[in-house]
Amino acid sequence: MKKLYVLLIAFFTLTAATAATKKGKQVEINGVVLDEQRKPVDYATVGLFKVSDSSLVKTAMTTPEGKFSFPNITAGNYFIKINMMGYQVHKGKAFLVAELNVNLPEVLLIANSKTLNAVSITAVKPLLERKADKMVMNVENSSVAVGSSALEVLQRAPGVTVDQNDRISMQGKQGVLIMLDGKQTYMSQADVANLLRNMQSSEIETIELITNPSSKYDASGNSGIINIKTKRSKNGGTNGSFNAGLAYGKNLRGNAGLNLNYRNKGVNVFGSYNFNKGARSNVIDIDRIANGSPNTYFSQKGGDDRDFENNNFKAGVDFFLNKNNTLGVLATGYLNSGEENAFNKTNIGKSFTQIDSTLNTTNLNQSTYRNFAYNLNYKSVLDTTGQEISADVDYSRYNGRDRSNLENTLTFPNGTLVKPIGRLRNNSPSIIDIKAVKVDYVLPINKTTKFEAGAKSSWVETDNDLQAEEWKNNIWQNDVRRSNHFVYDENVNALYSNLSKQFKKTSVQLGLRMEQTNSKGHLINTGDVVERSYWDFFPTVYVQHALAKNHQVGASYGRRIDRPSYDALNPFIFYLDEYTYNKGNPFLKPQYTNNYEINYTLMQKYFLNLGYSVTNDAITEVILPNEERKALFQTNENLATQKVLSANLTVPVKIKKWWTMSNNFNVFHMAFETPNLQGQSLKTGQTSFQVRIQQNFIIMDGLTAELNANYESPLTYGTLALQERTFVDFGISKAMLKKKASLKLAVSDVFDTNRTRLSSAYPGLSYSLYQKNETQLFRVNFSYRFGKNEIKPARRRSTGTESEQGRMKN
Repeated sequence: MKKLYVLLIAFFTLTAATAATKKGKQVEINGVVLDEQRKPVDYATVGLFKVSDSSLVKTAMTTPEGKFSFPNITAGNYFIKINMMGYQVHKGKAFLVAELNVNLPEVLLIANSKTLNAVSITAVKPLLERKADKMVMNVENSSVAVGSSALEVLQRAPGVTVDQNDRISMQGKQGVLIMLDGKQTYMSQADVANLLRNMQSSEIETIELITNPSSKYDASGNSGIINIKTKRSKNGGTNGSFNAGLAYGKNLRGNAGLNLNYRNKGVNVFGSYNFNKGARSNVIDIDRIANGSPNTYFSQKGGDDRDFENNNFKAGVDFFLNKNNTLGVLATGYLNSGEENAFNKTNIGKSFTQIDSTLNTTNLNQSTYRNFAYNLNYKSVLDTTGQEISADVDYSRYNGRDRSNLENTLTFPNGTLVKPIGRLRNNSPSIIDIKAVKVDYVLPINKTTKFEAGAKSSWVETDNDLQAEEWKNNIWQNDVRRSNHFVYDENVNALYSNLSKQFKKTSVQLGLRMEQTNSKGHLINTGDVVERSYWDFFPTVYVQHALAKNHQVGASYGRRIDRPSYDALNPFIFYLDEYTYNKGNPFLKPQYTNNYEINYTLMQKYFLNLGYSVTNDAITEVILPNEERKALFQTNENLATQKVLSANLTVPVKIKKWWTMSNNFNVFHMAFETPNLQGQSLKTGQTSFQVRIQQNFIIMDGLTAELNANYESPLTYGTLALQERTFVDFGISKAMLKKKASLKLAVSDVFDTNRTRLSSAYPGLSYSLYQKNETQLFRVNFSYRFGKNEIKPARRRSTGTESEQGRMKN
């Protein structure tokens, strides 16, 4: 592998130097694509063709401002062709490229519309779009997603699952890197889940699913990256939007939000605030058998009710210093709080029907979470060829605090006390400081070759202090068994380079990322220290080839790492009751994954991906027995290997002009193996599949509907054997007030079937778990856009400074 890294670096340098010497006089072609209302059309595909033989020279995608550009074009006669779903294909007139840059006339795309039996058929942006390197979910156009949290929306994304503990998987694999507006969150899995649970769908524009990222991205995330892009107005003048909604299942919840934007040639000021408040319920039942002489049977029934209040905000400003340079400042954050009342009743006996005693547990938990993040960014376009440099400086501080009071009462079947009430309480403040600096550089060497490079350093400091007490002798006393203070520091330094080359029918991209990690975990109470320092190399290779006009194939390889999350390293013990608890593992090692993918594209609309991955030291959630205490506990362990073989097929179907479907089929075989897990060898594997069918209906002009169905077959994941899961969502949307407002009605989990059932795949351990969250919700949401929203896009300059695409606030 070391030889491969050296060869890659040498190839980058040689190719860049050789190609740079061949640079000649080249110009740039610029244009703008609008719809019939003169609004920008984003993500349209623009092809540049030679007039002489109609051969394709280059393709481009329009930006959110509707702009496209072809840099480094040699002299000659050309024409363009534009494709966009829902619009007629546009073929432009021939034009001449000589010595000067070419600014093409504005292109107006005509929607595929037709009046049929007095019903007006209009174009609707599909919920799912497949790009060259990712799947894009257009959340802002979905009536089903209305009033949902970001975590609930993720459950509807193709190949994505969210388990009973809010752990996110993609194509069956955990270890997903969650990014917001192209930036890593640096939070623990629990904190990311909490952030997404409290983010409303009204804040989201798109969700990008990237299964095999390039070297430009951080190497963490063995199953890929999910990038959540929040909304931001791209129009000039003053404009904004307001939304409000209600949802009701077993409990009532509501949300409201305001988004404001002001933009002119010199500055762009923007901000948003979103609020949601309500309650949710959860039911959990566990039946298990603790081995012994004789065996002991536990039958637990319980649940929790949680009240929550969340406040999310964002404010920023971009200064367009001149035509080449942009300086931006951004502040984001949230202020969230909640109160949870949990209750559990556990019958204990010689069998599930012969009860010797009953354990009643109540736990009142109060939590507050505060996060403030600040970003300073700069972008400079160095010349007309597209050479540019950008830099970001980030700082964020997270403060969390959980307070819990747990009471246990053990009684005989007749209700008399076995022993006095046991009382425990916890106060666990948590502080996370994050600092990061990164620089990115782009150099178009010639019309077919581009070089990218960058550097990044991040510093994370976490401080978790569990102050546990027990009620003894009528006073609260320190519980030395559970109290602990855990401090974890991590520094990651990275360098990356990418070189892409376009041949006649083949494109190749080679990348290499180098990361150096320094980490230190310190258990203050015991003095235990776990310290690591290591270098890693992460090569990536992508090849795409056009077999014919409607047939494309590709292959890719990438190596990735997952470092243990902060909550997984935290050794604290958290009790559901005396016999059921969760604990961290400070001795977890990072896991490494080699990903291989082959893809096939037919007619730019049907997509097949075949993947194979091998993960060493796979960090896996496990449920294990504590035989001494006859208890069951959840933790994370490094399993020796995890192997996944997968196939993902996307098939859009246009049944009628007014009825379209997007069908996604995901089949995978997942296998785990480890020689020693708490004294037992483990070898599990199962073939599973997921089916997602998303249907869109245009009932009439301004009135649309969606019906989505999801099925997940049984799955074995490490020590967990999960049963099938299925749910159906429905939504309807009506445009109002000259299409500036919309009223949306939706029902999530229409038949109330979304629940988790699992049992043990660990040898000698017998249990079954049933968990049902409040998933059936009836929602209503109203949104209104106001202000100056009909602004003609500015002429595209070669510097591209008007476009903020790719800057972390998009």
